[in-house]
This record gives sequence, structure tokens and C-alpha cells, in this order.
Amino acid sequence: MFGSINDWIIVIVVAVILFGGASKIPELFRNLGRAVGEFKRGQLEIQKELDRELKSGYDTSNTTVNQGSPQEKRE
Repeated sequence: MFGSINDWIIVIVVAVILFGGASKIPELFRNLGRAVGEFKRGQLEIQKELDRELKSGYDTSNTTVNQGSPQEKRE
């Protein structure tokens, strides 16, 4: 019965109309939009921090220079 997101949206809208009235629908979706935006900003901030840490960790741990194979060193 409630297999898709569209079904859940319809149920939420009907519940809001029944319990809060039609004037609450714009407020509900405004708050939902703000929550989604805040979630995306947090997600981007975490991704940037991870990228920065991985890059700085990679730069400091990869300080050895390839000096050839052990065979070349013996000669």
C-alpha cells in the first residue's frame, strides 16, 4: 500500500489537512526544504573535510622518492 514516496507524501498531506488545516501545508514544506538544505550543507562540509584530510594525509605519508629497483642499487 505504501510502497513509494508518493504514497507517503499523500498520507502526510492528508494528515496535515485533517489535523492542522490547509494553512499548515506551506509551513510544513518550507521547514522540510530547510531541513533538506541543512542536511546537504552538512554533507558537503563533511565531504570537504574528508577530502582535505585524505589529501593532507596522502601528501605527508608519501614522502619517499622512487629511487629505482633494488637491482639498480647494487650496480
